[in-house]
Amino acid sequence: MDLRELVSALNDFAPLSLAESWDNVGLLVEPSPPHTVNTLFLTNDLTEEVMEEAVQKKANLILSYHPPVFAPLKRVTWKSWKERLVVRALEHRIGIYSPHTAYDAIPHGVNNWLTKGLGPCTSVPLHPSTAPSYPAEGTHRVEFCTDTEHLEVVLSKIKDIQEISCLTTFPARVEGEEQTRVTLNCSQKALLEVVALLSQNSLLYHKTEILLLQKPLLPHTGMGRLCTLNEPVSLSSIIERIKSHLKLPHIRLAMGMGKTLESPVKKAALCAGSGSSVLKGTEADLYLTGEMSHHDVLDAVANGISVILCEHSNTERGFLSELRDVLATHLQNRINIIVSEKDRDPLQVA
Repeated sequence: MDLRELVSALNDFAPLSLAESWDNVGLLVEPSPPHTVNTLFLTNDLTEEVMEEAVQKKANLILSYHPPVFAPLKRVTWKSWKERLVVRALEHRIGIYSPHTAYDAIPHGVNNWLTKGLGPCTSVPLHPSTAPSYPAEGTHRVEFCTDTEHLEVVLSKIKDIQEISCLTTFPARVEGEEQTRVTLNCSQKALLEVVALLSQNSLLYHKTEILLLQKPLLPHTGMGRLCTLNEPVSLSSIIERIKSHLKLPHIRLAMGMGKTLESPVKKAALCAGSGSSVLKGTEADLYLTGEMSHHDVLDAVANGISVILCEHSNTERGFLSELRDVLATHLQNRINIIVSEKDRDPLQVA
């Protein structure tokens, strides 16, 4: 499968527009074209050990959930380990692609997989994603009425303004007088010029309405999940379910104020990876994530919310096996997809 065709298919699977603005997603390292991909190699973190595994398994493209290139590189030498990853990738003609928070947001992504550790439940995004574009051209709609005397002059000046679309006029009767209603869509930048123009005529300005065109929310898409269990279960039962799902012998637990291991859990808020900013302020019986700041844990506990921490990548890595199967179907089994055996969380219980 050609690399560019594969990247296009991966972008269809999880649109990169869903990723957070601070993230670095997409194709990060591209061998010179043409580049054929026979083996796609999945990993959560691309370390040097994992890179050598990819080389040995003759991977043509590495899909690394976490972007190995995040901060800009000023040089590509053998000095730092992230630079060496790029060197090794190019030496062996291996591309590197990272979806990261795009996979967090999609309905069939990492957070959806994490909800399965709670047992039967329904879930909604904590921070819903919006569509990448507005329902119409422009970000604002402007409507105003004018008499025939001023119509041609106003329209002539408006048409000189850039980034205006959907300009329409139709007859209107205002306070018993025959007038023309003008509607237009415009960008934020053009709005300033339109308002400045209309404000030159107080009668026009007072008859002006400005509407903000909201981007529609995407169903079941966004950061984090608020899960409502079909039946309340004890905190101790939830702990065992999560450990089983993530295949972990241990988790870290902060008990909410006034709670015990037998306290019922009906609502759980979760976020794969580092969940402090996503979970903060959410009302729930339990927070489930990989890591949180010390003070955010204290805040949750003080509000009677128990916290389960599993280490950052432990809340993400298990998704790769599910991803392998789903991607195989999405790509119509045209390439070989394998999951790294060397990829693991850097933190261990000693």
